[in-house]
Amino acid sequence: MALRFEQSQSMRLGQQMKLAPRVIQSMEILQMPIAQLEERIEQELENNATLDLVEREAPERPEAHADEHASENADDFARLDRFEAETPEAADNAYESTASREPMDFQSRSRSTGERDYKTDAMANAPARGGSLQEQLLRQWGVSEAEGDLRAHGETIIQALEEDGFLRTPLAELAERAGAAEPEMERALRVAQLLLDPPGVAARDHRECLLLQLDAAEEELAASGDPGRALGLPIARRLIEDHLDDLTKNRIPKIAADTGLTPDEIREGVQQMRRLSLAPARALVEDPPSAVTPDAVVEYDDENDRYVAYLNDRRLPQLAINRHYAMMSKDRAVEKRDRDFLKTNLSNAQWLIDAVEQRKHTLLRVIKVVLDAQRAFFDEGPEALRPLPMTQVAEQLGIHVATVSRAVADKWLETPRGVVPLRGFFSGGMQTDSGEEVSYDAIKAALREVVDAEDKEKPLSDEALVKALKQRGIEIARRTVAKYRGQLDIPTARMRRQY
Repeated sequence: MALRFEQSQSMRLGQQMKLAPRVIQSMEILQMPIAQLEERIEQELENNATLDLVEREAPERPEAHADEHASENADDFARLDRFEAETPEAADNAYESTASREPMDFQSRSRSTGERDYKTDAMANAPARGGSLQEQLLRQWGVSEAEGDLRAHGETIIQALEEDGFLRTPLAELAERAGAAEPEMERALRVAQLLLDPPGVAARDHRECLLLQLDAAEEELAASGDPGRALGLPIARRLIEDHLDDLTKNRIPKIAADTGLTPDEIREGVQQMRRLSLAPARALVEDPPSAVTPDAVVEYDDENDRYVAYLNDRRLPQLAINRHYAMMSKDRAVEKRDRDFLKTNLSNAQWLIDAVEQRKHTLLRVIKVVLDAQRAFFDEGPEALRPLPMTQVAEQLGIHVATVSRAVADKWLETPRGVVPLRGFFSGGMQTDSGEEVSYDAIKAALREVVDAEDKEKPLSDEALVKALKQRGIEIARRTVAKYRGQLDIPTARMRRQY
């Protein structure tokens, strides 16, 4: 039977959901934390001349912030939930809504007013970077007494160090790379370990790293003379040289049997080891802690016995449409090409203003629900967290669950109990024996409390932890305890035991 190819045309009527670019960008604005949103607004101010800064008014009371924004534009993100595509005509005519609003005074950008820029001041006052690990060590090596081939071999070793300061490349490979004999490279390594600071840099494993630091501690002790500390150093050396593996596995009885040391003497040696570091090079290039900027602040209202929230948006630039350009876009005396250009930019500017306002309103509405649902957390602490599914919040606010998810992503709250992630208030949970709902995070907090209160000489096994939690009305399986213990970085009972 012969095969035959045919072509035909047909029409089919159907519906298809598509996200307009503006809707996608609105979702992105909603999901941005405050620091990222600030950067985005600064970029828009640079690129869009129709967007201006205005002076901020006096700060509002937190209660007014929450109540007004919660009721105003309650359906701001309804189009996101319905996934309606925005028409080009709506985008082109968006500037009309601007022209119909109250006149806005023209405000030039703060960067051109001669006022002090807090960002510039912060950058000017920031300390200079110390350089990479290799740069700092090479500077130390450059002022050392090493000369000739020894200096060159030392530089080769420093360049081969990894970020934690360890030398994991075999010396034979480094010797071949430098065209030198392996004994020469070994000698350069010993000199580098002796001269470079902090002690322990250029070690080949953890044992050598600890011993190098111990050598430096003994030299310092010999110069200062501290007989109390001198008692524990020989024990620490013995533990590091011969029993490091047993020590990491908390096999204190085995070490005592092999060495003849008492548990108190072993503890003294371990106490000296606590002064040492497994990665001393981190002190040279330690990453600064990442700053967290809360998106909202939660405070307690004594008069009304409630918690109120307001957005931490004072650092955000307050935006407005440039009145001059808005009028030019409707002036027939201006060339059509220029008017079209202004309309496009005015539409983009108005969209950004609306998107930022929508973000504020949606975020405040979600936070208000959290304050009502998690009141016990703010009163009693993490153990009082209640299960709060996002679907429940979405149904209560009449928005899509995806909108709630974006609103809480990467957001932080400054509360009377510290700075906490907004996402942490949303979790599943279980029902206790008393019928009370408790979240999984509250179960973890209870587990942490039980472990902290245990007798460290007789730590609780996972099965014992199950029984201890059951006494609190929390009944979970042993494997669940093991899973939560791993998530909380709590060692096993054998590793927690103190002799």
